[in-house]
Amino acid sequence: MAEEKIEEKVTEKETKKEEITETKVKPEISKKKEKRDRVGILNIYTTFNNTIMCLTDMAGNTLVKYSGGQSTKQNRLKANPTIAMFIAQRIAEDAKDNGLTGFYVKIRARTGQANPGPGAHAAIKSLTRAGFKILSIMDNTKVPRGGPKKKGGRRGRRV
Repeated sequence: MAEEKIEEKVTEKETKKEEITETKVKPEISKKKEKRDRVGILNIYTTFNNTIMCLTDMAGNTLVKYSGGQSTKQNRLKANPTIAMFIAQRIAEDAKDNGLTGFYVKIRARTGQANPGPGAHAAIKSLTRAGFKILSIMDNTKVPRGGPKKKGGRRGRRV
């Protein structure tokens, strides 16, 4: 009888060990979805009279396009940095709807101008505040190389 009790205790211990090892062997598989950053190209054309922003995907297909005239009625305010911020907020909303997380920014001013209009920096600043990554900023302003003859004649404009 004593031997039977010992054997029962030994078998009980072995079954408990098997249960413990079975629970340890089954690892929990954690499913982590990798977030893929979707990136777009933001073209900003700023002059001293207007600000135009066009958001495209990497293939160049236009997703959204806004200008200063769509945000204000006064012509004198179209190039204002505040209006550029409003345009950038509208673009940020549409970019979130399309699942974009970052931008390559291309800024363009009028041909021959030394620097872009006042809206470019305000727009980029408001996009970073909205939580987008700005991967690079490139200036695409066209530079005249000679070009057509200026008006005014040989001796220039007489004042």
